[in-house]
Amino acid sequence: MPDVIVPGRERVSFSKIPEVLPLPDLIGIQRESFDWLLRDGLAEVLAEVSPIEDFTETYQLIFGKHQFKELKYSVEECKDKDMTYSAPLFVEAQFINKETGEIKEQEVFMGDFPVMTGKGTFVINGTERVVVSQLVRSPGVYFSRELDKTSDKDLFIAKVIPSRGAWLEFEVDKRDTVGVRIDRKRRQNVTVLLKALGWTEDEILELFDGAASIRATLEKDHFHSQGEALEDIYRKLRPGEPPTAESAQTLLENLFFNSKRYDLARVGRYKLGKKLGEPSEIARRQLKAKFDGMKATDNPDKKDWEQPRWRIFSEAPAAGRDKAAPTFKGVLTLEDIVKTVQYLVKLHAGEEGYEEDDIDHFGNRRIRSVGELIQNQVRLGLTRMERVVRERMTTQDVEAITPQTLINIRPVVAAIKEFFGTSQLSQFMDQTNPLAGLTHKRRLSALGPGGLSRERAGFEVRDVHPSHYGRMCPIETPEGPNIGLIGSLSSYGRINPYGFIETPYRKVQKGRVTDQIDYLTADEEDRHVIAQANTPIDPRGRFTEDKVLVRRKGGEVDYVTPVDVDYMDVSPKQIVSVAAALIPFLEHDDANRALMGANMQRQAVPLLRA
Repeated sequence: MPDVIVPGRERVSFSKIPEVLPLPDLIGIQRESFDWLLRDGLAEVLAEVSPIEDFTETYQLIFGKHQFKELKYSVEECKDKDMTYSAPLFVEAQFINKETGEIKEQEVFMGDFPVMTGKGTFVINGTERVVVSQLVRSPGVYFSRELDKTSDKDLFIAKVIPSRGAWLEFEVDKRDTVGVRIDRKRRQNVTVLLKALGWTEDEILELFDGAASIRATLEKDHFHSQGEALEDIYRKLRPGEPPTAESAQTLLENLFFNSKRYDLARVGRYKLGKKLGEPSEIARRQLKAKFDGMKATDNPDKKDWEQPRWRIFSEAPAAGRDKAAPTFKGVLTLEDIVKTVQYLVKLHAGEEGYEEDDIDHFGNRRIRSVGELIQNQVRLGLTRMERVVRERMTTQDVEAITPQTLINIRPVVAAIKEFFGTSQLSQFMDQTNPLAGLTHKRRLSALGPGGLSRERAGFEVRDVHPSHYGRMCPIETPEGPNIGLIGSLSSYGRINPYGFIETPYRKVQKGRVTDQIDYLTADEEDRHVIAQANTPIDPRGRFTEDKVLVRRKGGEVDYVTPVDVDYMDVSPKQIVSVAAALIPFLEHDDANRALMGANMQRQAVPLLRA
């Protein structure tokens, strides 16, 4: 049935393949992300920073609900008067004096917050701007293999990459010993870190089933107590400062187990769980014993650092731990460190089922869209504001203090202004024609803060990857130094809550194509056998041919029987972007010419005023 787009007119499709799924909202990537920011994103950041306490922990400032008041001007007025299209942001704040129990409540103005227009753009100082979505490596754990130039042996490396905080890297070197680098400092034996975290040599051997690489590492490790191990770590991280076990313990706690300084984010926790799975039985037992030790009464004879002070571990949900613990933990846990080293040791030993990661796979790259980018800036502004609030708590007269006198909104306003005005990802909107604007809003960039730089980006990152299918267009990209670093979202692609791109497929059951549509991420897609959209099917949805052309993991092409097919593409244009989909008979064009055509359509000057 033709769609009625304009009253009195019908849109007729001449396609031989029926449209099973209409095109989604093409600027949904912008609008949905900004809606999330207003709904949940700002509340998340305010909850992170709250409560702010003074140095004596006598006074507290707590942030509550936020709300936006009426917009002052319309989009057109802002364009005419060179103003920013924004809404005043107010936050409920409470000042609590713990000594007297006094509570002062106030609604505090937090500055004018730029608001997205209905077209997915922002009007900043009268000019229309677009915030481009950024393609970055997802937080999580990554295993890789490199060839050692001197010995021709394979080196195995594991990196635990957080959303923010210090990196933790493990490696098995050419002598088959396992080392660790904390925050990219000097390498040391992994057993030193494990001892510093409270394991004994016997426990370490039991934990790793006496693996040869762990035995070799223990032989090289000359530290026997937890105190010595902690001091050695401190020497490597803070050379020149006198090491003590207490300061080393505090340093480690702050590096990986303090939620203010370290955050895996929800996506990092999800990726870690997916890659490493459940802990082994021995690890469960040992962790439970350590947790029970933490709950036991402190031994007054022990030195301060020998007390089980890794309180934060007990808060991560796992076997033998408190069931009422929160389900999401942004910091590392003992369990994460153990499972990462276990996986690395087994990968080095060549055990089945353990494989390294492909960092260019779209299961390992995620989208930071407009909402998340602005949220990060607000977090930065609030962190700067936190310092000012603390200082004011100590200097101002307690009687005169109110939330309004404590809060200085300048750092927050400045951070937001800086992002929209100077960030590499906030760009002047391309308005040559309607396609140019639409493509700009659907652009994916690997450049920008926290991303790659053109000079450092190699060939592999820029290349087309099988996991781009239906997610990022293999055709539309600039020619020149940015080739492959800037792409465009495919026609049917959408972003899931973790930031990974999903693409739709029709479910195939027992050789019959159903009307059920499933959105799959690149990781999920790897497990399935998928037929192309133009595979001939009869009116009942059965494949008309005995053998169906399909693709498997890694883009491998094969012919299988209809019963072995799991999914089918929804449309032949799902692989390409909106601009490339406008090219008639695209499949007959050379890829280089199609790339030029897709880019040049955006430069066409419209002869009618729309």
